[in-house]
Amino acid sequence: MGNKRIVITGGPGTGKTVLISSLEENGFYCFHEVIRTMTLDALNGKQVDELLVNPIDFVDDAKSFNDELINARLKHFNNGKNIDKKHLFYDRGLPDVIAYMNYFKQPIEERYNDLCLKNRYDEVLILPPWKDIYVQDNERMENFEQACGIHQYLEKTYIDLGYKPIEVPFGTIENRLQFVVDLIEKFGE
Repeated sequence: MGNKRIVITGGPGTGKTVLISSLEENGFYCFHEVIRTMTLDALNGKQVDELLVNPIDFVDDAKSFNDELINARLKHFNNGKNIDKKHLFYDRGLPDVIAYMNYFKQPIEERYNDLCLKNRYDEVLILPPWKDIYVQDNERMENFEQACGIHQYLEKTYIDLGYKPIEVPFGTIENRLQFVVDLIEKFGE
């Protein structure tokens, strides 16, 4: 199928999920983020220290957690082959796993890079840190400064993999949605 795969990425709390939901409400096919469910499952009732920001710090096996995460994102990527829609949106992509691992100084297996190089998205939209809308919660443990650092790692990772991320400007959800819709029209048919 001739669909375009478009990743929506950015640091925590930048409005990605709201934008994905809005795209979906407007008839676009969207793959949702998997990390929130994985984080809740990993917490399994544990109390989180307020200084703890990395889900890897409270999982029993960091390698298995990262493997599960990249495999879930790869499954989304592969499922896109069976979706008969012109545009497919992904709430985070395979490279996000590498960016987070780099940010948290975790070892990265070469197969992670290989997966990112073999399974390419057509476009990357990145939402910048936005202090006015940032909220911490049970699954988003990072403070705003840490979210900004993660954003930088995400941007660098995508650039290092040969992408040219397009920044989605601040604005109402309607404005951001319109920006994305206008942009995909420019991408061509």
